[in-house]
Amino acid sequence: MTLTEGLVELIREKPVSDADLHQTALFTLDAVAKMIAGRNSEPGRKLLEWGATRQGDAARRALVMGGLTHILEVDDIHRASVVHTGCVTVPVALSLAADQEIPGETFLKGVLYGFEASCRVGMAVGPMHYKVWHNTATCGPYGSAMTAATILDLTDEQTMHALGNAGTQSAGLWEFLATGAMSKHLHAGRAAEAGLVAAELAAIGFTGPPAILEGPAGFFAGACPDPDPDAVLRDPDAEWQVNLTSIKPWPACRHTHPAIDASLAVFDELNGADIERIEVETYQAAIDVCNRPVANSEYEGKFSLQHCVAAALQRGKVDFSAFGVEARKDAAELATKVTVSAGDPYVTSYPASWGAGISVLLADGSKLESSKPECKGDPEAALNDEEMISKARDLIRFGGVNDPELVVEGIMGMAEGSASLDISSVMASAA
Repeated sequence: MTLTEGLVELIREKPVSDADLHQTALFTLDAVAKMIAGRNSEPGRKLLEWGATRQGDAARRALVMGGLTHILEVDDIHRASVVHTGCVTVPVALSLAADQEIPGETFLKGVLYGFEASCRVGMAVGPMHYKVWHNTATCGPYGSAMTAATILDLTDEQTMHALGNAGTQSAGLWEFLATGAMSKHLHAGRAAEAGLVAAELAAIGFTGPPAILEGPAGFFAGACPDPDPDAVLRDPDAEWQVNLTSIKPWPACRHTHPAIDASLAVFDELNGADIERIEVETYQAAIDVCNRPVANSEYEGKFSLQHCVAAALQRGKVDFSAFGVEARKDAAELATKVTVSAGDPYVTSYPASWGAGISVLLADGSKLESSKPECKGDPEAALNDEEMISKARDLIRFGGVNDPELVVEGIMGMAEGSASLDISSVMASAA
């Protein structure tokens, strides 16, 4: 049995509870809200312009919606796999639902199964993969294929072929960070599209490589210097990965969040005191991706530990406005006082935990400190249902929809026994 065959079997034999479906509905709502909000951005408008002439193609719809979902940097993130799961699975289910009625439970299981597949592959790629490859782009196609295969009711063999052909399309490089290019959004969109195309082809007998992961010329051999293949099928009785997935409270790269959380924790103690120096200690991957002392654009600000910490300490909150021209100008001097370094316990705890600590040295010689081994939005400090729904409402309104309740009620209703999602209200909001 190959790893993809074993993965399909593991997922389809795993029991699903009402609580699992409820959690999946919350993450589906989060993804849809981000998709709607993503329209209110320059790359979002470009994606919509491109997609306007391709509306009849389910795969291209998934590409556009996946890209929109990823734009504002408020994604979910599965820490152990470093995969943004919602942006590669939910758009697939939505796109298929635009062409056919899908029972609510089937829709949610498709998303749940897709989360599991992308996360389990992501946990197996090894830390060196992430140095060059964007895991959402490379591991996401396995999840999107699993979502599509579930909704299309493919057999186990067809699903194995879908995963094989999804995996051979894996790509997505970090080079976009050098200039702040829009490629990252394409990563999510193409991952969603690739899995949907692979599943549709598998449905008509188009075969894929069974050993796409572990084969001598497969994914691990080609893109993973230090893979852990056993992780794909390890702990089959563990809880669903959706329950181990974090939600972003702040619109910035997830690697900045522990430092943001620690900074906000000391904000009230500052009382306007003069800051001499700020020391941030975290794990190496956060530094590799987000060590950016000067933020020359909104996008660079979201990938800058220095700017995010400075903005949090200045403003006492981090929202969309924290990354605009004036906000970056206001925080620029304070950001020069921020030093970042890697250290324990954060280095050895990563990737199971993403943490950071902050020390703020004041001009009077006193020091304020905060440590966040995990941060707000992680399963250990999870947002409750009302916080999740409130975040979704805010994002939907940011996207220009004054009344978000049709979307909220439609998606959450699937976990409460609704026969199917009223896709028209969601698609109208995202159009």
